[in-house]
Amino acid sequence: MLIKYKSTYKKIAMGLLSYMPKQKQIKALQETIEKYEHDDRWQLFLWKEEDIVGVIGIYEDGDGDFELCHVCVNPSFRDEGIGKQMLQAVQERITGTLKPNKDTKDFYSACLLDV
Repeated sequence: MLIKYKSTYKKIAMGLLSYMPKQKQIKALQETIEKYEHDDRWQLFLWKEEDIVGVIGIYEDGDGDFELCHVCVNPSFRDEGIGKQMLQAVQERITGTLKPNKDTKDFYSACLLDV
């Protein structure tokens, strides 16, 4: 189930975001979470099964379209289709087009091929 990020989930969200290649440093993680907490154009969602096992973040551009900025799943839950479920759930919540950025392009393409 997709749930909207709240600051009470900060530590778990940062832990999951740290799986993104450019989010290894604590300063980068803090800057990223800051965007999601204070800029309405940045939206972060968590995927909850029994526990929170994934995170997906999008950025709304000025034209009403969205960029897929972050998608991470706890390694213990990978290869179960959670990333694809998160992507589908986010696409159902937005009205514009969702496009990947350079960091999420390979994941996004793999999901499209897996349809």
